[in-house]
Amino acid sequence: MTRIAAVLALVVVLAAAAAGAQTAPAASGPLVNANTAGEAELANVPGLNAALAKAMVSRRPFASMSALDAFLGEQKLTREQRTTLYGRLFVPVKLNSASDEDILLIPGIGKRMLGEFKEYRPYKAIEQFRREIGKYVNKEELARLERYVVVD
Repeated sequence: MTRIAAVLALVVVLAAAAAGAQTAPAASGPLVNANTAGEAELANVPGLNAALAKAMVSRRPFASMSALDAFLGEQKLTREQRTTLYGRLFVPVKLNSASDEDILLIPGIGKRMLGEFKEYRPYKAIEQFRREIGKYVNKEELARLERYVVVD
């Protein structure tokens, strides 16, 4: 009986750890640049509508991801709605000059990976990003992260 209880306890611990682990969303569909996409393209992004797309176009350019985040907050999108939206809509994060806030807005990025992004500054080319960040994530995750960044 104690063996069964121990196995059940282990299953509960592992399930809790898995639930608490930060998982990155899969790349689902194209990533739309909020600064360059047309109104129609923006309106087709899940979570946006024609009125919000029009307001976004009139407010551009967004200097950073945190500027877009602030704008969407002003438009009454909740944190959860914005987080979901960033799987499809983004302003490229400048690897060498982005704030912590900008980097943390990349879906699936936590404090540990923020530290890794910053540790290798200045980035001279995207190949350096691939080499250094590729030490910490698999190829699929690296390709997903690369969609969000540019070398400035």
